[in-house]
Amino acid sequence: MSDGPAARRGPGEPWGGVRPFSIKTKLGALVVIAVLITTGLSMIAVRTQTELRFITVFSMIATLLITQFVAHSLTSPLDEMNTVARSISQGDYTRRVSESRRDELGDLAGTINLMADELEAQDQQRKELVANVSHELRTPIAGLRAVLENVVDGIAEADPETMRTALKQTERLGRLVETLLDLSRLDNGVVPLRMRRFEVWPYLSGVLKEANMVVSARGGMASGSGSHTRTDVHLHLDVSPPELTARADPERIHQVVANLIDNAIKHSPPHGRVTVRARRGPREDSLALEILDEGPGIPRSDWHRVFERFNRGAVSRPHGPGSDGGTGLGLAIARWAVDLHGGQIGVAESDRGCRILVTLPGQPSVQS
Repeated sequence: MSDGPAARRGPGEPWGGVRPFSIKTKLGALVVIAVLITTGLSMIAVRTQTELRFITVFSMIATLLITQFVAHSLTSPLDEMNTVARSISQGDYTRRVSESRRDELGDLAGTINLMADELEAQDQQRKELVANVSHELRTPIAGLRAVLENVVDGIAEADPETMRTALKQTERLGRLVETLLDLSRLDNGVVPLRMRRFEVWPYLSGVLKEANMVVSARGGMASGSGSHTRTDVHLHLDVSPPELTARADPERIHQVVANLIDNAIKHSPPHGRVTVRARRGPREDSLALEILDEGPGIPRSDWHRVFERFNRGAVSRPHGPGSDGGTGLGLAIARWAVDLHGGQIGVAESDRGCRILVTLPGQPSVQS
């Protein structure tokens, strides 16, 4: 995004609050100069007894030359603005207009650049939304496919418990589709939270069970988080106290935990262990979550970049066997969901592997 003058002053706002060389001033000066030239040549003609027709011709030529110079200085930036506007209309939001002028055209150039910045930002948000939705839709589809493949292959029976798992994935898929249909109700990209109190142990147990089922049956199937066959990684849940409750949007927290678990599995060594730890936060209904793996960890210099979109890390061998590195969207989505709750997510100190710490306040911050 440009951080030039267009980003520092609003539309129509003159440079420094004043406009020393406005177009009106230039046109007024042009008229005054033309009058002075004509008057001066007339006085010269009277003193030198030159014929009036020659003076008239010289006056017209001088006035036309000055007018042409002023007109060129006015139409040249308009041609540039027209070119940039045409590029923007064709989807190229990288072009900008020079803002070196200190008149109305300079203000118009700033407004056009500000408009280009806004359109570029909206286009980027649209692309990110498509990427987020594609990533999130693939997870329940993968889980549902895993359940059905187990039943078809005879690995699992179509008993009520298996069908309930399939139904849960189908319902989650339906909720994601419903979110798409409700995009017109989004306010500045903020999704309304459906806060409720829930028991942490059974909730996280369900998330880990779904993760185990997806991982064990994925079999190299492409997913939004990459392709891997990490059936050797063990998932462990640690909730204390066992009756711990929290208040949050379960669907959004599911996004957070599922993406963090998926990321931890990909970075785990063979026969590694991923631990999901839940503790009571400092306030009522608040929650502190930790996801720990036994992988190579993340260099401290990269901690601030971990949750950026499309960032896949820079360690030499960041992924376990069978992992392709993914799209780099999972952690960005996790941060987005935590931010909706007014919570915090980040990499924390750990003696071994990577430790991601999530804190949820229990009460969401007021979204603008």
